[in-house]
Amino acid sequence: MDWLNVIVQGTLLGGLYALFAAGLSLIFGVMRLVNISHGDLIVLAAYLGLTVTSATGLHPLLALVLVVPTMGVIGYVLQRGLLNQTLGDDLLPPLLVTFGLSVIIQNGLLEVYTADPQKMDAGTLETASLAVGGLNLGVLPLLTFAVAIVVIWGLQWTFYHTALGRAFRAVSDNQDIAQLMGLNRRHIFGVAMALALGVTAIAGVLLGIRTSFDPSIGGGRLIFGFEAVIIGGLGNLWGTLAGGVILGVAQTVGAKVDPGWQILSGHLAFLFILAIRPNGLFPRISA
Repeated sequence: MDWLNVIVQGTLLGGLYALFAAGLSLIFGVMRLVNISHGDLIVLAAYLGLTVTSATGLHPLLALVLVVPTMGVIGYVLQRGLLNQTLGDDLLPPLLVTFGLSVIIQNGLLEVYTADPQKMDAGTLETASLAVGGLNLGVLPLLTFAVAIVVIWGLQWTFYHTALGRAFRAVSDNQDIAQLMGLNRRHIFGVAMALALGVTAIAGVLLGIRTSFDPSIGGGRLIFGFEAVIIGGLGNLWGTLAGGVILGVAQTVGAKVDPGWQILSGHLAFLFILAIRPNGLFPRISA
């Protein structure tokens, strides 16, 4: 029963990692952009949630009503005003720009919020649990996993069943032809980044409820997100969920063997899968 509990808890942790990774997967799938600042944007969302809850007294989950559109606007402005200028055949400019953005966000958060760890207060949600077949499952991890499924389903549905999704796929397949057909690729990229940072806002607030955070943790969240995306397969949203679950289970199993192995075991699982399946377990197949 102990090992079953470890696997279940790792699966639920994978839901949070999938939320970290979903935005990365979306923007890579649409514009082939690797966003080095993604982890720091997650932390920025957590601090925005903390600010909203402190200023208004709202529950952190209700604060999402303000944080999600705010992050969406930040994403659109960031893409239209800065990142669109770096896109092209050379992958280096966006990498350098997003790295610089990462440094700016981290130092800005340090200046405004200091380096002291912070945490959002979600009341009884943090400790509530359900007894299921001899296992005690936290309500917050269950909620996080459910949110991850809903978010990824929503992104998948948007991508393949809406006009916006067709526009995403068109500019992803061939930007020049899409532009000739009347699509404004700069606007489409801006909307994609807005949607990605909306998901990032959800991930940041749930992270801030689950554990303490400070301006320096963005790099670790970025690595977890990248690993989940690559394990699942680049551009495959459901694969991202599978990658998050595999990473979460690997970490909890490692922690069960030795608490010091938690993070290392996740990295080892990532390297093992990368060695046998360089394109990930479920790489996207073009129709």
